[in-house]
Amino acid sequence: MLLQNFKKNYRLKMSNKTKYVYTFGGGTAEGDRSMRELLGGKGANLAEMCVGGLPVPPGLTVTTEACAHYYKNEEKWPEGLREQLEEGIRYQEKVMDSKLGDPANPLLLSVRSGAAVSMPGMMDTVLNLGINDKVVEGLAEKTGNEWFAYDSYRRFIDMFADVVMGVSHDLFEDAMDALKKERGAETDSDLSTEDLKDLVDRYKALYRKETGFMFPNDPMEQLEFSINAVFGSWNSDRAIKYRKINKISGLVGTAVNVQAMVFGNMGETSGSGVLFTRNPNNGRNELYGEYLKNAQGEDVVAGTRTPEQISNLKKEMPKVYEELHQLTQKLEKHYEDMQDIEFTIQEEKLFILQTRSGKRTGPAALKIAVDFVESGLVDKKTAVSKLVTTAQLDQLLHPQFDDKAIKEKTVIGVGLPASPGAAVGKVYFTSQEAEDAHLAGEKVILARIETSPDDVGGMDASEGILTSRGGMTSHAAVVARGWGKPCVVGCDDIVINYKNKSLTDGKHTVHEGDWVSINGTTGEVALGQLPLSPPTLSKHFGKFMKWVDTFRDMKIRTNADRPEDAVKAKEFGAEGIGLCRTEHMFFEGERIIAVRRMIMSDNEEERREALAKLLPYQKEDFKGIFEALKGDPVTVRLLDPPLHEFLPHTEEDMKALADQFGIPFRNVKEKVAVLEEANPMLGHRGCRLGITFPEITEMQTRAIIEAAIEVKEAGTKVNPEIMVPLVGSGEELEDQKKVIKETAEKVFEEKGTRLDYQIGTMIEVPRAALMADEIAPQADFFSFGTNDLTQMTFGFSRDDIGKFLPEYLERKILANDPFQTLDQRGVGKLITEAVDLARVAKPDIKLGICGEHGGDPESIAFCHKQGLSYVSCSPFRVPIARLAAAQVAIKTNK
Repeated sequence: MLLQNFKKNYRLKMSNKTKYVYTFGGGTAEGDRSMRELLGGKGANLAEMCVGGLPVPPGLTVTTEACAHYYKNEEKWPEGLREQLEEGIRYQEKVMDSKLGDPANPLLLSVRSGAAVSMPGMMDTVLNLGINDKVVEGLAEKTGNEWFAYDSYRRFIDMFADVVMGVSHDLFEDAMDALKKERGAETDSDLSTEDLKDLVDRYKALYRKETGFMFPNDPMEQLEFSINAVFGSWNSDRAIKYRKINKISGLVGTAVNVQAMVFGNMGETSGSGVLFTRNPNNGRNELYGEYLKNAQGEDVVAGTRTPEQISNLKKEMPKVYEELHQLTQKLEKHYEDMQDIEFTIQEEKLFILQTRSGKRTGPAALKIAVDFVESGLVDKKTAVSKLVTTAQLDQLLHPQFDDKAIKEKTVIGVGLPASPGAAVGKVYFTSQEAEDAHLAGEKVILARIETSPDDVGGMDASEGILTSRGGMTSHAAVVARGWGKPCVVGCDDIVINYKNKSLTDGKHTVHEGDWVSINGTTGEVALGQLPLSPPTLSKHFGKFMKWVDTFRDMKIRTNADRPEDAVKAKEFGAEGIGLCRTEHMFFEGERIIAVRRMIMSDNEEERREALAKLLPYQKEDFKGIFEALKGDPVTVRLLDPPLHEFLPHTEEDMKALADQFGIPFRNVKEKVAVLEEANPMLGHRGCRLGITFPEITEMQTRAIIEAAIEVKEAGTKVNPEIMVPLVGSGEELEDQKKVIKETAEKVFEEKGTRLDYQIGTMIEVPRAALMADEIAPQADFFSFGTNDLTQMTFGFSRDDIGKFLPEYLERKILANDPFQTLDQRGVGKLITEAVDLARVAKPDIKLGICGEHGGDPESIAFCHKQGLSYVSCSPFRVPIARLAAAQVAIKTNK
């Protein structure tokens, strides 16, 4: 009743003010999980668990709006925040029956960040806040555990100095190591109480030396500084980089959670740990995690001590383990997802400090989704929309090491398999060097003794991550699993030397820039470059993808130029080919000779003679593709690139061509010079080639139609679509359509049979988008070629954009690389205009997209909004596109 009255009075006071502080504790809370945008994910879940009756220490959450105000107003708190904070602290004091700053009955606090989107380890935390010289004595007397009290004090000085004042944590680690060496202690827990008192004095002296200030004793001053530090960490380099890497945008700031401390460092019946309710590597239904006795939570994730497996807790504290196990099942059922849980045990009493959806690998995500559906925890729609991301699905398509190959290589160490998969790269020992090497085009393995949040840039740049210290829930392991990067942690078989930029197992030494291979599935680290083999897909993949296809209403095609590519795409679920680039066929074997002879011809007769030699090759290619697709649509793009791309460019190669054709060298050199263009991207290419040299269009059309007829007569259905590239007007398409139709009619007459085919165009020139209503009557379909459309709309060369794109992204001139994620504000506006115009002119026109954007989830969502019939992407992106299309359909049809 006392708590209810307190809350009622508090709400009355706040009724006319902006509310910046929300409390939770004592079985009640002012928030719930629906308020994550305001309270952050951590704060919202703490409130939800509190109401659900879980053992959550009481606390308060300072909202993300307060953080936004802080940044908008010269790092000043909004009016009323201080008053609300003090009220919230008083609420915690009532729940805990203790008082902040009271030596006789002290309350200590933790201060943690919590954005709406989980950013593990990227922002700051302060523990044991509220302790000072007087409080530490009272804490020792109250608990009867002097060692614990001074251990908490030294931790607070270290953390406050590092997080709030910017004093390097390494300095305090050095002071700790020096004292342990003096006392002959191997671990922190080997130090005596008197040793810890001495260490506290050394820490305070170090603090004063580095900051120029005495260590603050006022708990409210400590709290204000700590909240500001957490606000400040929102815009730290590592947090900004993490949001950029993970494409997290639209958030106003971080919330701050101020919670009563519970202590895992009170002796052998206390401890702290992190666990996942399912195995995040493979998805097995088993508790997966680690804990440390006589430790606080930061010790577990820091990797400085080797933790115990969670299964050992069942032997050490069976009642606590059983309670924990029951709570994990309750949380999974409530949140309908696998959970990542932080917990503390204080003298055999369990407390839950956090729960959130657990990061997991692709294979684990699939198994968990299937298991959740089959056990009745969720329905198929929930599994498809929430339990597997497109990034996780992408992981399944990455290659693995060949088992035979690894046996033939020298394995220099075996660590913990923290995140599965194979990675090969040159080893680098700092995050910055890894990033620099990646930008230079190298494949990188980042090797660290242990990683910290400051290493996220290097981790992102790396193919894989290796640490010599840390456990399965260490920073490196959690981040790597979330990103799907192979990772081996705790590999103590090797010693990493930052000074010498090397690692060694005692027999072999690997220096910076040397090749290594790591196996995140087995934990093995091998010398050199191991060969990779194609991925194998589990039975869960097929089952899950069948569910996916029941929810999407947009077709998924593939971009494929060879029969083998088409076969692979079909295996991945492609429903046709949206782009078959004929020019890619021209470079193989004898074909390039025929192409070059056609280009070197002086008249139409010679060109037709050369094209006649090329025709059988083209026809066989198309037959292979039609046979592989078995009646699914195949969109063949007619010749697109300028002719000079097929000719040699060095004098040596030009001389070889002259000798091959028996013509003077100067003729070849003159032809190359004539065909050279100042801006070939906007030059003599695409439909312009077909208009000036209609015999090229004729040959390609004949090859397509003859191949289709022969495959059809052999008993396989065919569905050919002929696409004219680079049109900018209705007249251009009309010209080429006439050539195509006349050629097709000749073939039908010659073969004595007919078949259905379609003629369409690629919308890749901005003018074509604006003139879509004039072009549509001539077309059966439009396919948006977003690569060139982006290039021409922006005026960017996709080959040269790398020179300035990093600066554009850094300065937020662009939010994304427009060649990876469709620019919806500009290019998207052109597409929208073209779609609307085309449908007015020809309501039944088929519309699709065939640029690389066809495999990008954000771009697929845009295509769905426009009502496109299909997207087309590379074969290995087909499963990602299928899932993205299903997820946006579910979201739209809610």
